[in-house]
Amino acid sequence: MLMPKRMKYRKAHRGRMTGAAKGGDYVAFGEWGLVTLEPGWISAQQIEAARVAMVRHFRRGGKIFIRIFPDKPFTKKPLEVRMGKGKGNVEGYVAVVKPGRVMFEVAGVTEEQAREALRLAGHKLPVLTKVVRRDAYDEAQ
Repeated sequence: MLMPKRMKYRKAHRGRMTGAAKGGDYVAFGEWGLVTLEPGWISAQQIEAARVAMVRHFRRGGKIFIRIFPDKPFTKKPLEVRMGKGKGNVEGYVAVVKPGRVMFEVAGVTEEQAREALRLAGHKLPVLTKVVRRDAYDEAQ
C-alpha cells in the first residue's frame, strides 16, 4: 500500500476541493492516460486495486505510471463513540484529485489494450474518469 514514509504532522484538516487541477493535467510519461472529471479522495487501497486491474489485463508487457500519491491522512473515530474528545485516529491515506488530473498512464501496449485497461481501472475509482491520448500539446510541455 502506498503511504508517506514520514510526515511533519500526523493529522490534517479536511480541506476543500474547489477548482481544476493545477498540475499533472497532461500525459507526461506514457501514451495513454486516465483523467478524472470530478473532485474526490482516492484512497491507497483504490489506487492499488486500479493498478492490479491494469496489470492483470496486460498479463505481460506494458508499463504503468501512477501519477498520484496518497499523502493526506484521514481520521475516523471508533464505532459507538460519543462526539468530541478530540480528533480520531488516522485510518489511512488519500490522494486529493481535482478535475483534469491525470491519475494513471500506460505505455508499450496497443490502443485497444490501453483503453480497456484504463476503463477497468476507472471502475475501481470513486470518481468519473475519461481515457485520453498523449498529443502534440502534451509533448510540447
